Amino acid sequence: MSSVPASTNLPRDSAATGVALFLAALVLFAAYDAFAKQMVGHYAPAVVNLGRYTAIGTLALVLLLRHGDLRLWRQPHQKLLSARSVSLAIVATCFMTALVTMPLAEATAIYFTAPLIMVALSPWLLGERVGRAQWTAVLLGFAGMLCIVRPGGNLPLAGTLLMAVSAVCYAIFQVLTRKLSGLVPGPVQFAHMALACLVVTNVPVLFMPSISLPPWPEMALLIAGGAVSGGAQLLLLAAFRRVGAATLAPLNYVQLLLAVLISTLWFRRPPDALALAGMALIAVAGVYLARARRPA
Repeated sequence: MSSVPASTNLPRDSAATGVALFLAALVLFAAYDAFAKQMVGHYAPAVVNLGRYTAIGTLALVLLLRHGDLRLWRQPHQKLLSARSVSLAIVATCFMTALVTMPLAEATAIYFTAPLIMVALSPWLLGERVGRAQWTAVLLGFAGMLCIVRPGGNLPLAGTLLMAVSAVCYAIFQVLTRKLSGLVPGPVQFAHMALACLVVTNVPVLFMPSISLPPWPEMALLIAGGAVSGGAQLLLLAAFRRVGAATLAPLNYVQLLLAVLISTLWFRRPPDALALAGMALIAVAGVYLARARRPA
């Protein structure tokens, strides 16, 4: 999921390439989530995040050098920029920690309520008018989430709460991204985010002195996994240069389908029928909202 300014009047072949790049990015994101789910069974979530953001931070530094402006902390709108970066760092911390106990499909589905939460927050944070149809879609999506996290279900309470916090913080991240669009260069936003995530996701290490880094070959594997996540970010940037965000947004839910398949085939944790119905409700609500926001 991403919040990027829309592109218009692009050639049809460029649009087809953009869609292909976007789908490739979703495959890489789903692959990294599966990798992370596997890794948190062996390493502390903070260690997995360290590998991820070491790779992404290196990538961000390269982009920043190409941009030619290394003054991360001398940018305009610094408070909004910092709030945006810290929001995503909280997302990364909560998401990775929740994966220790949460099935991948259900965790991803809860995370995908973020666009619905963003719509619910937009009247207060962006001053946007939300119509009755949009509110209906939001309520439909939250009904879907209740089907997944239903009282008395088998999902762990702590993991569910962490995923809910992750979804809310990602919605705030999206809102702040929209506020900063056109105000702060993209490479600066990306590098600021990468540095904040590298620092904040490792704060738990300060309170858990028993955590130690794995041997170098295993740490290199975690960094390589992070490079996959970083590569997905680059593919997203390339896709959004070719196709408008309103066109690509409905395709986001392909990642939810991939999460269900991976959870079922790899981790042997298929969602039950009610959870699948909830995921379908979330996807329908999200696709409707994305299409409703298409520019005329």
